[in-house]
Amino acid sequence: MRALTAPVLGAIGFVLLWQVAVWLRVADPILLPPPAEAFSETWRGFASGTLAHDTWRTVQRTGLAFLIATAIGVPLGVALGAQEKLYRGVEFIVDFFRSTPASALFPLFLILFGPGEGTKIAVAAFGAALVILFNAAYGVINARRTRVLAARIMGASGPRILVDVLIWEALPQILVGMRSGISLALVIVVVAEMFIGSTDGLGHRVINAQMLFESGLMYGVIFVAGALGYLLNLAFLLIEKRFVHWSGR
Repeated sequence: MRALTAPVLGAIGFVLLWQVAVWLRVADPILLPPPAEAFSETWRGFASGTLAHDTWRTVQRTGLAFLIATAIGVPLGVALGAQEKLYRGVEFIVDFFRSTPASALFPLFLILFGPGEGTKIAVAAFGAALVILFNAAYGVINARRTRVLAARIMGASGPRILVDVLIWEALPQILVGMRSGISLALVIVVVAEMFIGSTDGLGHRVINAQMLFESGLMYGVIFVAGALGYLLNLAFLLIEKRFVHWSGR
């Protein structure tokens, strides 16, 4: 219960601060509606089914992009990390594209994949894969040398050391990368839904509400997207605690 108290109090405090800002007319009521209006519009959107559909479409795109990123980033990162000199050779390329804003790559992916579903998923998968690859590689590189040395002394082969020692040593860092990757994939998908020919999704719903001055719905969808990101992050934190409770020992 104590673990839930702080987040709940923080959310209540935020809503109260928002309501005070409305009372003080910090901004035009059309641009900053009261919280009750935002919640009402959000509930109406879910009740009609449109917002539920948009949320599901965003989850689908994010999930697919994350699966592709994981399938590429984890094995490639482990393989590069096991050959540190090889990783150092490509480190600049990885860091360069990892540091490049995903939105700056939209034109390139539009040329490659066209203005369809493939572009949204591909650009999100690309951004997430680089984060996962980076963490997987460094997880392997920073594996405890004493355990690797002990395995070699006991006569373990290179592949056996990779599977039985390096991957397990790197697993906590790999999960950190996956947690960061799915959050980044969600961000990129939502932004892509705003600007790359979407007819559904939370990003499309936000930009559409903004253009129609439906401020209550706009804020509500933003909070839905934020809640989705928070829940995904929380899920991975729970997975980390459950499966790598031995991390650091």
